[in-house]
Amino acid sequence: MKTKIQACIIDDEQDGRDYIALLLENEFPDIQIVFQVSSVEEAYINLSKNTPDIIFLDVQLKDGTAFDLLSQFREVDAQIIFITAFENFAIQAIKNSAADYLLKPIRKMDFIIAVNKVLENMKKNKNSSNISLNENKISLPTLQGFKLTNITDIIRCEADSSYTTFYLTDKTKIIVSKTLHEFEEQLTKYNFFRIHHKHLINLFHLKEYIKGKGGQVVMADNSILDVSVRKKNDFLHKIEHLE
Repeated sequence: MKTKIQACIIDDEQDGRDYIALLLENEFPDIQIVFQVSSVEEAYINLSKNTPDIIFLDVQLKDGTAFDLLSQFREVDAQIIFITAFENFAIQAIKNSAADYLLKPIRKMDFIIAVNKVLENMKKNKNSSNISLNENKISLPTLQGFKLTNITDIIRCEADSSYTTFYLTDKTKIIVSKTLHEFEEQLTKYNFFRIHHKHLINLFHLKEYIKGKGGQVVMADNSILDVSVRKKNDFLHKIEHLE
């Protein structure tokens, strides 16, 4: 388990690698350098074995370019700071998801600003991940207490006066003493859609739509539900733009 933020330096010049390493040591001692290399081939080998948080990546390397290296990976899960002697590479760097880029010769203040920007990005990403983890679940109150349920496991919700019944992928049902409207407000952002005053459905569990005045939907649990005439156009539009 990583205890420190890890970085690597990929630069074809020894002096360049040494200078970045010195700046990190002096300005960001909590960042650990896991490897330093000078070529696309060496970088590919090391990145296949290591997962640094930050990559200092020179555009022009001994045996190719930074973009040649990145093209060999489906995805690089790291903050990349490109280093180049030519400003015209900046646009290409940005297109390759650059967190920032530095022009040679690297100025100390520019370096500090770029690294602080990256550290802030990492902090935001971490907070976002924590939020997503919590938001992927919903607390459903029961007579005995509550059940923490994965939102993706909810196929549909059905209203019955002031109660709501949740139908789950494992074929269980949870009856909650709250109105469907209250859950509609919580679940709409997760691609749930209220097709009828009685039915709120998870669009990711929709199997089929049957044409009609309002039409009907067939859900993953094989339930067949009516779509209200008033909701039909909005429902079909939502399906067309489902993300």
